[in-house]
Amino acid sequence: MTLLEYFPKDFSPRNIQKQILDEIDENLKSGYKKLILCAPTGVGKSLIGATVSKFFDTSFTVTASKHLQDQYIKDIPFLKPVKGKQNFPCLKIMESEKTTNLRRAMRWGLTCDKGQCQEIVNKGGKEVMEFCKFKPTIKQVEDGKIEDNSCHYYLQKYEALVANHSLWNYHAYFQIMKFNKKLFADYLDRKFSVFDEAHKIEDQIIQFVGYDIFKGQIEECDLNFEKYDYGDLDSMINLTDDIAYSYAKKIKDIKQSSAYQKNPDYELVNKLERRYEKAAQAKIDILADKNNFIVNEPTLDFNGEFRSISLKPIDVSKFSNSFFNTEFQMFMSATIDHRSFCQNMGFEKDDVAFIDTPKSPFPIENRSVQLLNIKRLSYGATESDELEVINSIDKILDQHSNQRGIILTSSIPRCQKILRHLSPNNAKRIRICHSVNKEGKTQDEILTEHAKDPSGVLLSSSLWEGVDLKDDLSRFQIVAKVPYPNYTEKRIKAKMEKFPLWYTSQTLTKILQGFGRSIRSENDWANTYVLDSAINNVFFKGQGMIPRAYYDILGIEN
Repeated sequence: MTLLEYFPKDFSPRNIQKQILDEIDENLKSGYKKLILCAPTGVGKSLIGATVSKFFDTSFTVTASKHLQDQYIKDIPFLKPVKGKQNFPCLKIMESEKTTNLRRAMRWGLTCDKGQCQEIVNKGGKEVMEFCKFKPTIKQVEDGKIEDNSCHYYLQKYEALVANHSLWNYHAYFQIMKFNKKLFADYLDRKFSVFDEAHKIEDQIIQFVGYDIFKGQIEECDLNFEKYDYGDLDSMINLTDDIAYSYAKKIKDIKQSSAYQKNPDYELVNKLERRYEKAAQAKIDILADKNNFIVNEPTLDFNGEFRSISLKPIDVSKFSNSFFNTEFQMFMSATIDHRSFCQNMGFEKDDVAFIDTPKSPFPIENRSVQLLNIKRLSYGATESDELEVINSIDKILDQHSNQRGIILTSSIPRCQKILRHLSPNNAKRIRICHSVNKEGKTQDEILTEHAKDPSGVLLSSSLWEGVDLKDDLSRFQIVAKVPYPNYTEKRIKAKMEKFPLWYTSQTLTKILQGFGRSIRSENDWANTYVLDSAINNVFFKGQGMIPRAYYDILGIEN
């Protein structure tokens, strides 16, 4: 049978999907076990991934966000989803709060991420680990012998593990692969895995390798700030070890105290044990390959005082294989480069098939890009250069005075500078939008406000991807500054020196992702304006990395 015969029955494959599936089929028959699919928005990558999953009988599908999970669930019901604990009410907390109303519990924030799934209890003078009575076992789920009042979070997680096809976010999937692979070994033997939004994989892996040290930890462990050199890796390894030792001693002292014997605080002990394990494991990882780790500059608070510091790996390829468990794998993204991705993940380029979709399914007139080349905003740019770019933003906003749009730039200070120098009328239209915003508003709250403002304009350095401004939510987008990674950060500088391709690839990926924020369907349209002339240098250096689907709007010949 051909792959096409496994296409989801509720949909009719389009020609572009047929072509991609034929190419995947040919590569599989040629012996490839790893594939990269580079395909723009509108191609229907999720249906292609589902088709290959069905072909292999058992699979994992991994994606980057709850929003994308919801889209998969809507279109592909045979995928059993795993969502985070914050999406489910905690039955244990509900019982203590004397409520049985699930909706009310969610409104009150009585969610599973706040509950204790296991705790140490004293029985007959002995400490034993006791699990929450609402938590089912995976065997119960597998055998269909579950209680009516079973924990909703673990039910959906175990149902996904025992199912042939399941849907995960990166954090949940990598968590189980790094920490629980042995525990769930019988349920992880799948044939195929598909990783959507694969250009984000490095950022996901790096969350599980290395260590972040916060001021509060150092204070909690009664350690002296001034004892350590925050620019020296060996000193930071010593700090990590001292933190682990301090937590171990705290746990021992608490358990031996008379207060604990009379009234045990199991929640506190569990919390300290998790912190100890994280610090101890970080030390092991770093010592195994010291030359691959770097200490970033400390982050400071508003008063210029130490807030945190991170120890991060330069090369994640040394850890990536532990997260990719299946025999066959497919990595999908609208913006992914074959050579750079393989280098970053530690794959042999010739062992990975690359399918590069030749063109976008959206009409070129709906997604035009104008490279205005106002000024080059490099580190040598003058104040005059920056003000000229902001003046051009003002003029574009005047041209689109009755439409919503988005302005993308490279940093929060640049957002604030743009806002300060816009004309009063246009400044009133602006909403700066990041993960943390003015008055404590969330990104979703800002986006909701934007949707109600007929001429609202978002201004951000973080919305280059992960947000869909479809239809009238945005009819124009302005790229004010090329979003180069910040090479003053030690890890980025070290990575750039070791992997020159990586820096250009990261910049190019962000730009192309930004181009797609406002054009989300075949009938959608928006005008894109690029003001920073430095983009020409990115396109020149990254010409071999640009996906073919962008050739038409950039005037590149096939």
